[in-house]
Amino acid sequence: MQRITISDERRAGILLHITSLPGGIGNGDLGPEAYRFVEFLAASAVSVWQVLPLGPTHDDGSPYQCLSVHAGNPLLISLEWLQDKGWLESSAVVPGDVGNGYRIAWLQLAWKGFQQRATTQEKRELDDFAATHADWLDDFSLYTALRRELNELAWPQWPKALRDRQPLALEQARMRLGEVIDSIRFQQYIFFQQWHQLRSYARQHGVLLFGDMPIFVAHDSAEVWAHREYFTVDEQGNPQTIAGVPPDYFSATGQLWGNPLYRWERMQEDGFAWWVGRMRTQLELFDFVRIDHFRGFEACWEIPGGAETAMEGHWVKAPGEALLNALCDAFHALPLVAEDLGVITAEVDALRNKFGLPGMKILQFAFGGDASNPYLPHNHENRSVVYTGTHDNDTTPGWYASLTEAEKSHVSAYLGHPAEEMPWPLIRTALASVACLAMLPMQDVLELGGEYRMNMPGTVEGNWGWRFSWDQVDASLSSHLSNLVHLYGRG
Repeated sequence: MQRITISDERRAGILLHITSLPGGIGNGDLGPEAYRFVEFLAASAVSVWQVLPLGPTHDDGSPYQCLSVHAGNPLLISLEWLQDKGWLESSAVVPGDVGNGYRIAWLQLAWKGFQQRATTQEKRELDDFAATHADWLDDFSLYTALRRELNELAWPQWPKALRDRQPLALEQARMRLGEVIDSIRFQQYIFFQQWHQLRSYARQHGVLLFGDMPIFVAHDSAEVWAHREYFTVDEQGNPQTIAGVPPDYFSATGQLWGNPLYRWERMQEDGFAWWVGRMRTQLELFDFVRIDHFRGFEACWEIPGGAETAMEGHWVKAPGEALLNALCDAFHALPLVAEDLGVITAEVDALRNKFGLPGMKILQFAFGGDASNPYLPHNHENRSVVYTGTHDNDTTPGWYASLTEAEKSHVSAYLGHPAEEMPWPLIRTALASVACLAMLPMQDVLELGGEYRMNMPGTVEGNWGWRFSWDQVDASLSSHLSNLVHLYGRG
C-alpha cells in the first residue's frame, strides 16, 4: 500500500476509538457500524479517522496499558462477520449488555466452527498469518493462555519456572494448552483480517487511518515477559524503575504510570530490532501513527520502582536520535506524529524537527498566558496537527462551561466574538489553522458536554466506556462539516 505523507495536503479528521462506535455487544467493534462510520466521514469530506491503541487491554479497559504491543484486542472482533462466514451460529450469540467473558466464549465457539467448516484456502491463510507473525504471535498466544490458566495473574506472580521462561516448563505448557493457544492465534488472524478489510474500505472512500502508539509498554504484557532483557525489571520480574511524568496540567503530584523503562543500551546493541518490529506492526495497520509521549525519546521521567508518587522521579536521557535513525533506515519514511505536550524542551523540539515529525497543538490549551502561547492559532505551523481537544481532555462544550467569565471573554475576543455557540467556534478555528491536519473529537462534532469525555487522566474508574449513537447525529451534520472542511481548504 502506498505510503502517504501526513503533510501532503490539508486534511480534516475525526477522533473516535473503535469501542465508542454504536453496535456490538458490550463495546463497539469492527462490524457494520465501523463501515457506516467510514461512510459518514466520506460524506462529511473528512479524510482521516484517528483511533486509540488497538491492543488487548487489562481489566481497566485502558488502551494505553495493553497486554501486547502487537496483538489486536479480540473484544473488537465483529461477531456478525464470523456469523456471515458460517463459523459462529447466530443462535449462540445473546444480545445485551454482557461481560467480556461472553465475547471470548463466542470467539472460542467460532474457532471450533472454523475447524469444522473453513475451506482449505482459509486454513492455509491462517497458517500463513501465524508463520508471518510468529516473532510476536508465538509468545503472545502462550502468554495469554498461561495468564488465563492462572486466573489472570500478572506474569511476575506465576510459578518461577513459567515466570522465568524455563524451556521445559514452556514446552510442557505448549503441549498442555495447545488448543487454547491455537484459538488465540485464530483470534489474532481474524482481528487482522477484519482490520485490513476495514482499512481497504476506508481507502476506497478516501479515508486514511491514524493510529496511536504508547511509547512505553505495560509491565504485565507479553513483551516484557518474553524480552526482559530490554526492560528495567529485576530477577523476580519486578520493575526497578518506572515511567511517568512530573507534576503537570493534569496532576499536582505528577502521573505514576507504572511501566518499566527501557534498557536503551541493550536495545541499541542489536540496532533497536525490538522497536523495528513494533513499528512494522503499526505500519501494517495504519497510514499515520501518533507516538504518545514522544518527549520520552529525548529524556524520560525515571521513577524508582517503589515510589508512591511521580514527584520522586528525575529526567534521564534517551537515545532518540539513534532510534529514529534506525527506524528511518528500516522504513525509509516515518509517517509519525509526535505527541509533544507537557514539559517540552528545546532538545525535544530539535529531535522532532530533525526528523520532520509534526507536533500537536491543542486549542483548549491556547488561552492561558499571553500571545506567545504556542497553542494559539497565530503561532501554529504547517507541520503540526491541531486538535480542539484529545481523548484526555474534557469535551469542548465541557471545557468552555468550566471557564470563568473573564476566561470566556478572552476566548471570545480572540475568536472575534463569534455568534455560534461552542464547540463550533473552536472547530472552525481548528479547520482554519495552517496546521496540515485538523482533528476533531467526535464528542465535539456532536456538541456533547463534559459528561461524555473519554478519559480523566490520573483516575482509573469510569473511563474508556463512552459510545455514541446514530440518533445523536443530526441529519444535516455531514453537510455542515463538508461545507466547513471545503471552506478552509481541507480535503
